[in-house]
Amino acid sequence: MGVCRRLTLLAVALILACAAAVMADDDHARAKAAREAGQIVSLEAILDRVQAEFLGSPVEVELEDDDGPWVYKVKLLTPAGAIVKLEYDGRDGRLLRVKGRGADAARRQRPE
Repeated sequence: MGVCRRLTLLAVALILACAAAVMADDDHARAKAAREAGQIVSLEAILDRVQAEFLGSPVEVELEDDDGPWVYKVKLLTPAGAIVKLEYDGRDGRLLRVKGRGADAARRQRPE
């Protein structure tokens, strides 16, 4: 694992740790229980998908279930300096939505 990737994971982990301290204990407990029960994929799996599909560094990650199913919301800082918002299905890690002006430029090219 490269130094840049390790630093990115460390930064995301620190952001999540700070957010968890502020978050209600009930929300944290529900998310933890869902992960342990296999109802949602791990944060590491989501970050792996982000890195495989997009260029840039995650600067914020949230896990929400406000509207029903669990959704990972990722803010990505692209190499061009744009912020792209990504949403992944928490159950299977499927990309649901991409928003932001630099989204197309941030997508990794797939080999044909």
